[in-house]
Amino acid sequence: MSHLFSPYTLLGLTLKNRIVMAPMCQYSVTEKDGKPNDWHYTHLTSRAIGDTGLVLFEMTDVEPDGRITDQDLGLWSDEQIPAFKRIIDACHGYGAKVGIQIAHAGRKAMDATEPVAPSAIRYADEGYKTPRELSTDGVEAVVGMFREAARRAVAAGVDTIELHGAHGYLIHQFQSPLTNRRSDRYGQNLAQFGVEVIRAVKQVMPPTMPLFMRVSAVEYADGGYDIDHGIEICRQYRDAGVDMFHVSSGGEGHAGVRRPGNYPGYQVPFARAIKEALHAPVTAVGILEDAHLAESVVANGDADLVAIGRGMLRDPYWAIHAAQVLGVKPEVPPQYARAF
Repeated sequence: MSHLFSPYTLLGLTLKNRIVMAPMCQYSVTEKDGKPNDWHYTHLTSRAIGDTGLVLFEMTDVEPDGRITDQDLGLWSDEQIPAFKRIIDACHGYGAKVGIQIAHAGRKAMDATEPVAPSAIRYADEGYKTPRELSTDGVEAVVGMFREAARRAVAAGVDTIELHGAHGYLIHQFQSPLTNRRSDRYGQNLAQFGVEVIRAVKQVMPPTMPLFMRVSAVEYADGGYDIDHGIEICRQYRDAGVDMFHVSSGGEGHAGVRRPGNYPGYQVPFARAIKEALHAPVTAVGILEDAHLAESVVANGDADLVAIGRGMLRDPYWAIHAAQVLGVKPEVPPQYARAF
């Protein structure tokens, strides 16, 4: 009996296995209109055919100037819904559940004429602009953008929504003392912006649909926060309505004295720490493409789900091949059965 290939239920979402396709930006919206195209269709449906339990759309932004680049996905208009629905329906036809990662790049919006952020602090890398500090009213308007993007995602047929609160993007920028120097309520409580976004999107989600949130459990820049701060932020997010944490790390700036491990499983201890402290379900991510390692993460109780990123870029049928490695009969389309 494989733990990795056991079903998992969270509220009204039931997955056939514990495998998640991590959201990975493709920078392939050639029309720059935010709509997924044939590349995204092939990219996502091939992983659904490959027996992935939960397929996550890449970072999808709530306004045009919230994109990392102009070739990113977006859900700022009802006109974008059908293009997403086409892909979601196809993935459902192959037995996968589908989620979407909703986000705003904040100061990391490279193609925005004037990026916005909690504070006017530039991301210290070539190609980035000094952002404009959002007014309190401006922050509230962005919260509304997240709510509307979530409404559109539900209309497109997603099974779950993931908020991107990691990797130095806008929600993360608000929760970090490195990038949030505000004096209003969004600076007095570094979780406040994320809490308001969570509550806003939950208003438009069905009550049985779980809300995921990707978080950076720790930061690597000198002076960045550690796991205790990450857990406290997540505690407020859980209480606001997050049902599952997708636990990553870093992304706020260049690494200082503390550096990411970048070895298989290096972020799993962060996932376990949040799971144990908050008694909340977690997804682990970060160089977990060895099937036996992925199996052990679930079997040991370190995490409830395992997200595979670069491993699935290399192999769209990663889940099928992991099943073979673990001695599980893979679930394949009948057209491919003769090969197994």
